Amino acid sequence: MDQSEAPILDGLVDYRRSNRYGYTPPGHRQGRGVDDRVLAVLGDQPFANDVLVSGGLDDRRMRNEYLKRAEALMAEAVGADIAWFSTCGSSLSVKAAMMAVAGGDGGLLVPRDSHKSIVAGLIFSGVQPYWVTPRWDAERHFSHPPSAQDFADAWDRHPDAAGALVVSPSPYGTCTDLEGIAQVCHDRDKRLIVDEAWGAHLPFHEDLPTWAMDAGADVCVVSVHKMGAGFEQGSVFHLQGDLVDKDRLSACADLLMTTSPNAMVYAGIDGWRRHMVDSGRELLGAALELVHGLRADIELIPDIEVLDDELLGVEASHDLDRLQILMDVSATGVSGYQTADWLRQNRHIDLGMSDHRRVLATMSFADDKATAERLLDSLWAWRKAANEFEPSAPIRLPSPSEIQLETVQSPRDAFFGRVEEVPAAEACGRISAEQITPYPPGIPAVVPGERLNDAVIDYLRDGLKAGMNVPDAADTSLQTFRVSGR
Repeated sequence: MDQSEAPILDGLVDYRRSNRYGYTPPGHRQGRGVDDRVLAVLGDQPFANDVLVSGGLDDRRMRNEYLKRAEALMAEAVGADIAWFSTCGSSLSVKAAMMAVAGGDGGLLVPRDSHKSIVAGLIFSGVQPYWVTPRWDAERHFSHPPSAQDFADAWDRHPDAAGALVVSPSPYGTCTDLEGIAQVCHDRDKRLIVDEAWGAHLPFHEDLPTWAMDAGADVCVVSVHKMGAGFEQGSVFHLQGDLVDKDRLSACADLLMTTSPNAMVYAGIDGWRRHMVDSGRELLGAALELVHGLRADIELIPDIEVLDDELLGVEASHDLDRLQILMDVSATGVSGYQTADWLRQNRHIDLGMSDHRRVLATMSFADDKATAERLLDSLWAWRKAANEFEPSAPIRLPSPSEIQLETVQSPRDAFFGRVEEVPAAEACGRISAEQITPYPPGIPAVVPGERLNDAVIDYLRDGLKAGMNVPDAADTSLQTFRVSGR
């Protein structure tokens, strides 16, 4: 195929050149009906390109095959058999993959440090999770992805599960041994889904962690907006081999997908693929070199530890995406929450993640010397100001044994069953009917169906006082908890 093509972008050019006019949605009519106050902020181009995909950009039967050809080009570019675009983010894509693999058989090996979208998929589908415990660094209060041996042990316990799901890279940039896990699954004729939302860039440079398709995954989900150059919500899921029914996967996506996809999101994915094929290796190589120097410069700031080799090892992570700069600021005596808030308020710098002791700066191929220097200068300014900060609010951190809650019901049964609200003081021992997730990074501390304990309740409530964000709790003040009714 001709990788210099971008069919969806070309389709938009043709649409506008032809002076088409649709007596169809969207009702703004390419911006004609948009308030001038809106146009003053957004401009007219987004509305000019906001057209129906079927019956607008393409005809009602999609005979120009703009989308089909764009997806085929993506699959070829990254070495997959088939690719599908999604305008609903990897949150949709991973749900479709879970339903296609385990929706009928009902069981899936799932790491307990999975993103909240995966738990949502369990609730929607009724798939039974068999949790695989992450490896835990008690000193740093940090979870590492499960190993291949962890999955082998889980298969011994649950041989009838339909497949396994693994998250790699994690939101922190840490990666598991995908090749080893794929081998463990395929030795048992089981399917492997990889939630690689943070890894859309991985196929395009050899010095980045292993791309899931190269590692042998059956289905892989990526978020183009995270480490690529697409719009928010742009996602692709890839398939290879014959262990997963491609028609079922496509049908599951169709069940969840909007019937009004945004053509601009599709076009952003299409154009980014072409850009990466043309120049990705060069751009990513330059970014890796830039970040290598930036990491060393940040290490010179007193009491900041840039986590790198400390995250790797037999009992830790298998690999690391070094474009993710994870910094431990605990030696300064302030929290990651305080650090992120100060940088936003005083230096207009937004960081991707913060917790009780760390902050994360996500770099991409779009960064350059100027943006790297801005981050470095801002961190130096924060470090000087941090000497005057009030001490961080104390957080009681659960031990590994305490944070792994007992699963009593399936997530679906707990979520949809009879529920009641109880005060925090009465929640210990009750079965949670809600998901409670420090966000970002979006890894649930509590999943519906788990039995609450005082250690996790205190951790969440203390964390909230210290700056933690828990937006999905029914009571975001955590004065009450939503639990299964007796």
